[in-house]
Amino acid sequence: MGQNEFEKGMKFSFEKSISYADKAVVSKHILKKKTGNISLFAFDKGEGLSEHTTPFDALVMIVDGTAEINIDGTSHVLQTGDSIVMPANIPHALHAVEKFKMVLSMIRS
Repeated sequence: MGQNEFEKGMKFSFEKSISYADKAVVSKHILKKKTGNISLFAFDKGEGLSEHTTPFDALVMIVDGTAEINIDGTSHVLQTGDSIVMPANIPHALHAVEKFKMVLSMIRS
């Protein structure tokens, strides 16, 4: 198991399992399979992911902080505890309004 993966069979907390880094986006794989991925991210304030598309639906769950997620030109502000599904093949982008941590689940079809 690599340093960037979670140990199976061990209890963990999403919020405590990743740390913020200055002017950076940090990520860890929780599960990475041919059928899909679950990843944990930490975004410093002002960081983000530019507009892009993916061939699969993706579920975002905010576990700390506030994010702005733009889906096909519509802005959504999500805070701790909020979730949204980013549809496949639709442009989307993420921006850290303040530092935020999220779980990203992508299931391949």
